[in-house]
Amino acid sequence: MSLPTTQPPADVQEYGRARHPFHITAEEERQLRLAGAKAVPSLVIGQATTFDEYARQLMIPPAVMDLARKAEDLRLSAWEIEALRTHLAPAGAPGDKVGLLRQILVEKYRHDQSHPPYIRVACSGRGDYDHLATEHGHLDPDDHPKGDIGSPVVLEIWPAQHYSPIHSHGHTTGIVFCLAGQLDVMVYEHLDWDARKLGLLTLTPGQCAWLSRDNYAVHRVYCPMDGGSGATGPGYMNSTSDFGASFHVYLNPEQTAVHDHDGDSYNRDSFDYIDEETKDRRAFATESDLSWEVLRRVLANTPQT
Repeated sequence: MSLPTTQPPADVQEYGRARHPFHITAEEERQLRLAGAKAVPSLVIGQATTFDEYARQLMIPPAVMDLARKAEDLRLSAWEIEALRTHLAPAGAPGDKVGLLRQILVEKYRHDQSHPPYIRVACSGRGDYDHLATEHGHLDPDDHPKGDIGSPVVLEIWPAQHYSPIHSHGHTTGIVFCLAGQLDVMVYEHLDWDARKLGLLTLTPGQCAWLSRDNYAVHRVYCPMDGGSGATGPGYMNSTSDFGASFHVYLNPEQTAVHDHDGDSYNRDSFDYIDEETKDRRAFATESDLSWEVLRRVLANTPQT
């Protein structure tokens, strides 16, 4: 399977021009990064090195801190990262076969070009594209039911220059823990195309962002690494194997002793988002693309160069 060849024209960074995915200028980015660094409670969970950082992290809910502590030693191994790169790599020439993850990206691209696709891997349950692993000999061809929804633990794989829509995690409580590469996270006041931006932060491996019903529930995630030619935006597909990866945990309200209902998306089975092209609010059933059980078997059998 080969990549789509259509790419947006190359763009040049301009100081005063708002660009995808955050639609901000360079000066606005600077201001939002400063705001993110001063946010209360802190946007990032880590080892505090100043009194101010300690005070801002002290206000993070205990349930969130517990999730972060349990995840703090998680990492992808060197062989897992290289195998992921192999399966994300674009075709060397038109018609060349590509790896499992690139196949999934191309399939998702064909169905929705409103934003560059990324991959959700359920750490429990099944994924919509698990059946593609039959090509690797890991599943029976008849054993591919539709993916489950609402996995509490998800690995997300972000090809370079790809990003999510603005979306809300509603009443869930959770973490976004960076495992590989680099990820930018923009946090919004509420779910709306024109919502006020609260802050922008960059995560590198070992760093953790978080969310709850009352804080930072609305965000957008973007991998700023080298995606090859063209400028990111709707209809974009990258041409490199660079990627970022993040580990996500989402607890429903009853799992954190907080239970209330105000009409927003209430649990992890469905999240609301803003369509990048129409600017309309839509619902996303949280189906995953792959299961971790299948993906890890594929990675383990991927030849190392």
